[in-house]
Amino acid sequence: MENNKCLTCVDCGVKKCITGKSKYPSFCVSKTLSKEEVEESKAFYLNDEQNLKVATASAEIEADFYCRACRVEETIRWAKKLGAKKIGIATCVGLIAESKVLAGLLREYGFEVFGVGCKAGEVGKEEIGIDKRCNATGKNMCNPIMQAKLLNKEKTDINIVMGLCVGHDSLFYKYSEAVTTTLVVKDRVLGNNPVAALNNINSYYGHLHNLKFDDDVENE
Repeated sequence: MENNKCLTCVDCGVKKCITGKSKYPSFCVSKTLSKEEVEESKAFYLNDEQNLKVATASAEIEADFYCRACRVEETIRWAKKLGAKKIGIATCVGLIAESKVLAGLLREYGFEVFGVGCKAGEVGKEEIGIDKRCNATGKNMCNPIMQAKLLNKEKTDINIVMGLCVGHDSLFYKYSEAVTTTLVVKDRVLGNNPVAALNNINSYYGHLHNLKFDDDVENE
């Protein structure tokens, strides 16, 4: 396969945008932005009260608790700063125990909590045309759209995602009306710590470079 590599932020080792030192690499995204594009992005914060409130609260949490507070504590503090009263939890049913602990903590800090598991509604996978072989992990589909709709109905102030599967989380974000943050990212192999596969490419997970997909096999 031909490698038409377009260099972007993920290829940068300078990070002038953080340090303010050194020079831009030749491919720097910031360097290519027009003044109009930058001003347009600023306007989304300055002209939208909710955007500015979320951005400000997030920046303050980062500044005040950088490397001092875990993600759970940061989430609680962030919700407090936003003035949230009712919090929705969209959880994988495999993380009900952890979500129960989270709900207890949130209630302890005065929040009302409404949680919805991913199998709510008990819709069979085959009912929407999902292949029967997928029943090997259970006959009922994960239903992130239902989760979002139920939390919308409850008029939650913010929502927390607890370990929804890859792609199912995308559908939840798409249909959630409330601002959503992710507390747990699903990774059954790595104990819900997906970044472990990227931290040391010389580790066992270096095999990710050699994955074969169906289209690769067909083209051989």
